[in-house]
Amino acid sequence: MKLYEFNPFPNPRRVRMFLAEKGINNVEFVQVDVPSGEHRTEEFVKKNPSEVVPVLELDDGTYISESFAISRYFEDAFPEPSLMGSTPKESAVIDMWQRRVEQSLMGCVGTYFHHATEGLGAIELYQNKDWGEKNREMARSGLEQLNKQLTTNKYVAGDKYSIADITALCSIDFALFIKIEKLEDYPNIKRWYEDVSTRPSASA
Repeated sequence: MKLYEFNPFPNPRRVRMFLAEKGINNVEFVQVDVPSGEHRTEEFVKKNPSEVVPVLELDDGTYISESFAISRYFEDAFPEPSLMGSTPKESAVIDMWQRRVEQSLMGCVGTYFHHATEGLGAIELYQNKDWGEKNREMARSGLEQLNKQLTTNKYVAGDKYSIADITALCSIDFALFIKIEKLEDYPNIKRWYEDVSTRPSASA
């Protein structure tokens, strides 16, 4: 199997962390030079018409894109340890929080980066600074919601570490990297962040 990725980006990191938590080490990582536009070449578009990384290539030639879909493949192929829930209720709650974090943090922080900063520079196709700033506001609302959830929960979706924690950590690290938020404003997130950042997978 091959994973086409661009190492600095948060979405490929989500998959690398998922693999690390699962103990899966038979995946070859292939770097795609996104800053130079390699993700828009004819060769790459054949792998993923959406022109984004990561993309998983299976041994039979099947291509799977989208971080969550790739993670779902590995969850089903390697059920233990479970990162997407072991019961219908657990799975539903994890999916709910995974989606909330993906929409209110990962998506908003990414949109701010691409629209309200220089983003990827010359290869950005369109920018709208006002939309970027609006997404910064929405990201703050997402952080407030997550901070409230972590008041009585050890992890994002309850008492077990899950894919929702992976998505949240990658989102928050990216927000800190582009300097749009401070953890001191969210004490429960800060406690959680210090805990999950010590896991070996956090450095994947």
